[in-house]
Amino acid sequence: MLRSHSRKHFTPWVRIFNKTSFATARTIKDGWQAVIGIEVHAQINTKTKLFSDSPTSFNEPVNTNISVVDAAFPGVQPRLNRQAVLLAVKTGLALDSNIQLRSTFDRKHYFYPDLPQGYQITQQREPIARGGKIYLTEMDGLTKDIAVGIHQLQLEQDTGKSMHDMRPGYTLLDLNRAGTGLMEIVTQPDLRSSFEAGLLVKKLQAILRCVGSSKANMEEGSMRCDINVSVHRPGEPFGTRCELKNLNSVRFLSLAIDAEIERQIEILESGGSIESQTRGFDATTNTTFKLRGKESAPDYRYMPEPDLPPLHLDQEFVNEIKSSLPELPDQCRSRIIQSYDMTLNDANVLLNEPGSLEFFEKVCIGRNSKSALNWTLHELFGQLASEDITFQHNPISVQQLGSLIDLVNDGVITGPTGKKVLKHMVQNQSNKMPKDIVEEKGWVRIGDENSLKALCETLIAKNSDKAKTIQQGDPKMFKWFIGQVMRETKGSADPMTLNQVLSDALGCRLEDVEKSGGAQAKKSKKSKK
Repeated sequence: MLRSHSRKHFTPWVRIFNKTSFATARTIKDGWQAVIGIEVHAQINTKTKLFSDSPTSFNEPVNTNISVVDAAFPGVQPRLNRQAVLLAVKTGLALDSNIQLRSTFDRKHYFYPDLPQGYQITQQREPIARGGKIYLTEMDGLTKDIAVGIHQLQLEQDTGKSMHDMRPGYTLLDLNRAGTGLMEIVTQPDLRSSFEAGLLVKKLQAILRCVGSSKANMEEGSMRCDINVSVHRPGEPFGTRCELKNLNSVRFLSLAIDAEIERQIEILESGGSIESQTRGFDATTNTTFKLRGKESAPDYRYMPEPDLPPLHLDQEFVNEIKSSLPELPDQCRSRIIQSYDMTLNDANVLLNEPGSLEFFEKVCIGRNSKSALNWTLHELFGQLASEDITFQHNPISVQQLGSLIDLVNDGVITGPTGKKVLKHMVQNQSNKMPKDIVEEKGWVRIGDENSLKALCETLIAKNSDKAKTIQQGDPKMFKWFIGQVMRETKGSADPMTLNQVLSDALGCRLEDVEKSGGAQAKKSKKSKK
């Protein structure tokens, strides 16, 4: 059990994914080496804040999700959210950290408008978890495997949000975010390039979403990264580090690291020295700029939090959480590559695209996995992209796509018709089953030889000059006739039957046409498309 003088909150957790692009990392100048560490602040996926009953819903009207506790009214006291503790423990276990059965809370003092109390409640001295690893491997695109150490994972409360650009000369405050539970995850300085740093953030995002402890969406601020960067010559002591803040995507994070590495090398090669600073990144000029001098631990005047007693966890409580951990991303990737014989790239897409892996695995039940993968990754993803729809808002159900695949594989409709049906369902957000759409549109596969023969003969009679070129030994126009029949039948003509019927009507051998590449590729009734 969890023992504390805290109020208990229970909220369900959900699995959420997201995809963020990488920047192309630049090569570090010869004779220099970068040292990079990351501090990740991930909002905990709870319905209420860390020490109050205020909701944590995103994008609400300003200053509506706030209570007297969040606004630091005199006399209020914090009460710890039990679910936040559970999710922090789950995250620590997923990172192979050592869960501390006893942890304490501290006050970190600094004065800024979006911090109503004048201090932040955190776990600097005795965090809830220490140690752990995140592994970056060759499967992630590296030339060698790297184990990035975790220094510690601690609970703390988020600040409000300051807006400096809405009214000239004024700073406006939104305290909706104030008091939201955070996990601060601090890595060891084991990274040596912006690519490795971006990769680590992506892997951590995947882990947090997998265990349901955070939405980890950088674009909405539920995951924020501070990057510590220094440079030195190999064999020499580490250099003075600078901290990069306010980076809201993996791409900007990578660009900012590269820009800061180049800045520090340029200063040192010019005979200067690096000042310990907190810096921002200007994406328009691709440069970093000074925000302020870097604070040190004494500047924050840490002290024990008098309103919260030590947090005690039972080993039984920790073991119970450990037994409930889901399959983690690296384990899942290895499994699906082996189980479904898919490429690494396909596996990564399914892992990164919200909800797509679970969707794909359900479509696979009772069906050929190659066919299911093709229709999910290529056809469905393509249609969603063309309509600017994310997979989280995918209107096609597992039953609809599975039924569509069955119609194609059973020869009821052709592959091109299947694509038309899928396009119709996506564009119209239709909940109709594919079979009903096919019958309504008259798109059933035409395999009747007499019907196709009549179409071919009519077409040949109208285009006798083109037919003669084929009959005289040049089969190049065969594709043109195929295309016309397909257009006439709206893609419903059976390709195999059409090839044979057209060759007979033209008086040429199908074998000769196929050798020249003039015939439509044969498609069996078990076609993947």
